[in-house]
Amino acid sequence: MTPGSPKRLAALVAALAVAAVATATAIAEPAHITAKKAEAQEVLAQIQQIDAELGLAIEEYNAATLELEGIEVDIATNQRHLEIARGAYRAAQQNLADRVVALYTAGGEEGTLEVILGAANLDDLLDRVDTVRRISAQDVEVIEAVRDARGEIRDRARKLADMRAKQQEVVRKRDEHRDAIEAKLAERERLYESIEDQIVQLEAEERERQRRLAEEARQRREAEREAAAAAAEAAESSSSGASVASVPVPESGGSAPPARYGGVVDIALQYLGVPYVWGGASPSGFDCSGLVVYVYGQLGISLPHYTGSLWQLGSAVSRDQLQAGDLVFFNGLGHMGIYMGGGQFVHAPHTGDVVKISSLNDSWYASTYVGARRI
Repeated sequence: MTPGSPKRLAALVAALAVAAVATATAIAEPAHITAKKAEAQEVLAQIQQIDAELGLAIEEYNAATLELEGIEVDIATNQRHLEIARGAYRAAQQNLADRVVALYTAGGEEGTLEVILGAANLDDLLDRVDTVRRISAQDVEVIEAVRDARGEIRDRARKLADMRAKQQEVVRKRDEHRDAIEAKLAERERLYESIEDQIVQLEAEERERQRRLAEEARQRREAEREAAAAAAEAAESSSSGASVASVPVPESGGSAPPARYGGVVDIALQYLGVPYVWGGASPSGFDCSGLVVYVYGQLGISLPHYTGSLWQLGSAVSRDQLQAGDLVFFNGLGHMGIYMGGGQFVHAPHTGDVVKISSLNDSWYASTYVGARRI
């Protein structure tokens, strides 16, 4: 068992600090207990730092995976084109052979026969075509078709080799990211186990708090839907009346367009409690960008599984203009979530945690906030 997000860890640190102060106020605490609490606070702070570093490392791994998928598509495409070029080359060679036979049998166009039969090999023949002017236009076309097809084969083979080399390099880098992630996970587990007894109760309290937040979120979403339905009904009634003045829509002034995908919040809330799994993008486990990819995918919208790519999509949104469904980013794009209104967002925080609701005003998220995008 491992602890959760930087926000949760900050809460645990604060809780331990409050407990230490309260105990010290009520009665002098044994020195070894005070030391133990101080040690726990220090360990929790170390785990919090590891979680932040893990977020960045995992998104680097996701970036390498995304790049690798693109390379594999390019390799498959180039392989198909290479096979087509080889087929064209075989056909061009056959056309050239047929032409030689036809010329020899007919006994005509000696210039062409002299050039073709006088060549030591195919390379010599192709070179001679550029310098000899006694070949008919038809024969030049046949011979150059061979040259063009063979040239394309060489180009495609070279590109394929370059792509495979790049593929190997990306695989190597991704393996390095994976090794770094696993090393940090091992360190995290070791630190957590050293203070596990001190935070079991605090984690139980956090689970109860998440239960309340989820219920409040669902109630708020239901109230928003009812309000929207009532507003639509009122607008429809007004439009059916006589001579109703129209209300002009203000210009956007370069701001983000209205949010269209607030429904992703309701989808994301279905997965509260699903464990964090780095690289995960399914209900069996999510990482932060994987959750976004999956819930948007339920609306038929395909997104890349990498925070850096997601940050490039849609329109920028200022914090005071956030709407449900907007993507919020933290920690140098090492973490992200889906804004749900009321200053809260749903996300898959970090290893050892689950999909949950957090506030933009929580200290870690407030201090590492990067910005938001509207898809």
